[in-house]
Amino acid sequence: MAVFLYRLGRFSFRRRRLVALLWVVVLAACAFAAAKAPAAPEDGFSMPGTESQKAFDLLDQRFPGGNSNAADARIVFVAPEGQKVTAGPNKAAIEEIVADVAGGDQVKGALDPFKMAGAVSKDGTTAYSTVSYDVQSIDLTDATTKALEDAAEKGRDAGLTVELGGSALVPEGELGGTTELVGVAAAAVVLLITFGSLAAAGLPLLTAIVGIGIGVASIVAIGMSTTTTTLALMLGLAVGIDYALFIVSRYRTERAEGHDAEEAVARAVGTAGSAVVFAGLTVVIALAGLSVVGIPVLTKMGLAAASTVVIAVLVAMTLLPALLGFFRDAVLPRTRRKGSKGSKGRGRQRARDGRPSLGTRWARFVIRRPLAVLMLGILGLGLISVPAFDLQLGMPGDESKSTSTTQRRAYDALADGFGPGFNGPLTVVVDAKTAEDPKAAAARAAKQLAATDGIVATTPPAFNETGDTAVITAIPSTGPSSADTTDLVHTIRDEARGLKSETGAKLLVTGTTAVNIDVSQKVNDALLPYLALVVGLAFLLLMVVFRSLLVPLKAALGFLLSVAAAFGVIVAVFQWGWLADTLGVEQTGPVMSLTPILLIGVVFGLAMDYEVFLVTRMREAYVHGERPGEAIVTGFRHSARVVGAAAVIMIAVFAGFIGMSESMIKMMGIGLASAVFFDAFVVRMTIVPAVLALLGDRAWWLPKWLAKVVPQVDVEGEKLNHGGPSAPASAAEPAPDPVRA
Repeated sequence: MAVFLYRLGRFSFRRRRLVALLWVVVLAACAFAAAKAPAAPEDGFSMPGTESQKAFDLLDQRFPGGNSNAADARIVFVAPEGQKVTAGPNKAAIEEIVADVAGGDQVKGALDPFKMAGAVSKDGTTAYSTVSYDVQSIDLTDATTKALEDAAEKGRDAGLTVELGGSALVPEGELGGTTELVGVAAAAVVLLITFGSLAAAGLPLLTAIVGIGIGVASIVAIGMSTTTTTLALMLGLAVGIDYALFIVSRYRTERAEGHDAEEAVARAVGTAGSAVVFAGLTVVIALAGLSVVGIPVLTKMGLAAASTVVIAVLVAMTLLPALLGFFRDAVLPRTRRKGSKGSKGRGRQRARDGRPSLGTRWARFVIRRPLAVLMLGILGLGLISVPAFDLQLGMPGDESKSTSTTQRRAYDALADGFGPGFNGPLTVVVDAKTAEDPKAAAARAAKQLAATDGIVATTPPAFNETGDTAVITAIPSTGPSSADTTDLVHTIRDEARGLKSETGAKLLVTGTTAVNIDVSQKVNDALLPYLALVVGLAFLLLMVVFRSLLVPLKAALGFLLSVAAAFGVIVAVFQWGWLADTLGVEQTGPVMSLTPILLIGVVFGLAMDYEVFLVTRMREAYVHGERPGEAIVTGFRHSARVVGAAAVIMIAVFAGFIGMSESMIKMMGIGLASAVFFDAFVVRMTIVPAVLALLGDRAWWLPKWLAKVVPQVDVEGEKLNHGGPSAPASAAEPAPDPVRA
């Protein structure tokens, strides 16, 4: 591995103009393809095999032309204080508005609330009209959505309070926010402080931008959604900066040891580049593993983000060495550049080189008191993890949006006028094709639903043309994200077995609320298999990297501590409301169902990044003959500052997504930022050296029989030490592993 990457780095350095030109061409081609690509379809939560999805499929089959995925809108009217919507002027204004909307393009129909049962609240203050469209939300024209907004303005001019809800008003996805730019700016400041050079700080940012530009443009070009693009942007930017940061840092180290620019680039790519490749592989494994959950949108997000990480690795291995060829001295500290020969500057540099760094002092402190440090770190993370025991999963809807949005105000108006369950109606499908008397079976189902605790209202069965399938709408007494509503759906499904045995008809529960419940259940069921797959594959990969059994085991256990603490933060903020106002969380409630498994996948990959970058330098020192304690200090001396800078950069980038309006992205930003902090500074910088100090030589133990099977990938670049500066020719012969038994 090290020899191959050494040669790749040297080739990229020598052919830097060609390599840079090729990447520019690739970026331009991807940008052109993205610009010509049609608008991406919406990401739904379709889940083959679940009851809610089976019901949707049945509706599309038995009600041809119904298009269960078509857009809809809900216009909510609230009368002025002390008045009712049924009053003459108010009623006339509402009927005129509904008629105008019904005549619009792409509109299938708009129901008059005064001609539809249950569309006017009992106190007469609130009414609503449901608008159905012929196409999906993504296909609605600007004229159609503007007509809906104009109708709302017309009602407001008439003195009514008018708010809009439904899928027709789903806002366009965001590729970023102003706080994301702040995150990038913070990353630039951290890089400048770390390297003390504009060129050294700028190269990681430049290569990361090229990587995410190609990755995001490719995702858009193949028609993926903006939510998928946002996750890829988030990860691509973070790992792209970090991977370049480690290679540039190693290049500066190699130059300080006397190598010329070409040899330093080759060695940096051969050593730090090997760690980057394996770190990237762990991230890709974690993200690609999301496909085992069986939720299409999650699979898309994972594969898209994984592809962006692969591009970031390729850019770091080729474009970065090429750019270092253009800025070979500019990336060095000022006192080491050509022309900086003042004795005063060199004296200050020697003084700095002779003084132990903060990382070195911290490592020595930890190895002197490893048990106390270990216990303190575990107890601290354990305390932060306590809120995670109250984790409640759900799929927050309009109730989680800002009160400044019309969707949230429409949600609140309906809840006030009709009850909280009105925002989450259940669609019950009665498949009576095998029943002897379909109408009697549907009537029996409606009666059974009306008698179920937790149901406040039902509609009469509505049959299809063939009369073998009926649809009943049931209104729960509780909101769509309530645990009581989840229990109600399970109760209805349990009672459906009795209906089938009595009438031969099959009852299926669907609708947005039921879909969200099924999403949560499927994610919960897939969590343990996903963890087993990802942790197992990563364990094998790290065993190859470190040639050890205990180091990969320690890495996996440390990850569990980090992710548990991150869940504690998420629950405290989004369920308990701690710092909710400060972080812009409008409404507390259940944690979005996809968040845990998505957070686990991303955090696991990033946690292994720091493990590889930090511990690789420790193993490199150990295989070169240093004692375990000395190797820990050496690893910290070379890597602690860079790992710390990388963590701060990732925290800044992820924190930038907290300012986005989409609740899942905001939740992911807070979760990832806190997880990176815990993993980098508590687990990798504190618990890891403490554990290694306690284990001593045993940390690097590998059974002899296993050592013969596990391939030697030479992440430490041991073979490079046997080659000359032109090419490591002698490196073709394998070097013995100097790790002591």
